[in-house]
Amino acid sequence: MGINSTVLVLGATGGIGGEVARQLRDAGWDVRALKRGTKQAIEHKDGIQWIRGDALNREDVMNAAAGCSVIVHAVNPPGYRRWSELVLPMLDSTIAAAAAQGATIVLPGTVYNYGPDAFPVLTEDTPQRPTTRKGAIRVELEQRLQKASREGARVLIVRAGDFFGPKAGSNWFSQGLVKQGRPVKTISYPGQRGVGHQWSYLPDVGRTVVELLARRDTLGAFASFHMEGHWDADGTQMSDAIRRVVVRRTGTAPRVAAFPWWLLVLASPFVTTFREMGEMRYLWKTPVRMSNARLVAALGREPHTSLDEAVEATLAGMGNLQQG
Repeated sequence: MGINSTVLVLGATGGIGGEVARQLRDAGWDVRALKRGTKQAIEHKDGIQWIRGDALNREDVMNAAAGCSVIVHAVNPPGYRRWSELVLPMLDSTIAAAAAQGATIVLPGTVYNYGPDAFPVLTEDTPQRPTTRKGAIRVELEQRLQKASREGARVLIVRAGDFFGPKAGSNWFSQGLVKQGRPVKTISYPGQRGVGHQWSYLPDVGRTVVELLARRDTLGAFASFHMEGHWDADGTQMSDAIRRVVVRRTGTAPRVAAFPWWLLVLASPFVTTFREMGEMRYLWKTPVRMSNARLVAALGREPHTSLDEAVEATLAGMGNLQQG
């Protein structure tokens, strides 16, 4: 790495933030991460410098970012609580810190920015006209980053499908298709047969971020890339891969059932996460696929792990492959 190879990762205790932090560390970066509730002001663990602080506190972010050339903004309010109130102020703190340091901001993007008029294939230039509250906030996030890039900051957005992986945290794979830590007897699929869906294996996303950052000086001030990930063309391939892995590892064949959306609706008034998941149901009713042509042009190819290998690593990491 060069002399300016220090990165601050916000959200390093979460799925995408943790994966990017580990992969940047393995690539030779000096990685810092904010963590609430640490006993010491600074702790060194697993090659990462953990700094006591809160991403909701601008002063904490500014202090932690001192000397950093990159800030990875992969943080969300815990449990989606007060999401609409806190997400934008958190980003503003990152923008302020990046401006002070001349740092590049990395944002893991989602498809929430897009409304049905943009489907079925999304490119980086597709107009963003969301129909949901969460989508509108995601658009505002990126608009603020665009403004920052015109005022001297640099921005890198990597947009991917639904995450899965051995340390991916809360996501549709671990909360919908299977239940973490339990033998897989039933696969609850949220979509419909015949409707395509895009998945992204988290280690592949992490590798993509690392490789793009290695080329960041050749990218524009506001650079956005879409990943293709794993395209489940008919809504059966992910479930079939889970079945294959479970049969091979445990000798039992799980059945595939429809996800109980009705239960999610009933519980939504009481469980914030369920309410947020329900708002995105439209993404399971229509094919949504991202074109990775721009990414391939930049890197020569997209980092990609085979579906069965990725699913097996995910299930093993989640404790789903013990016999029971």
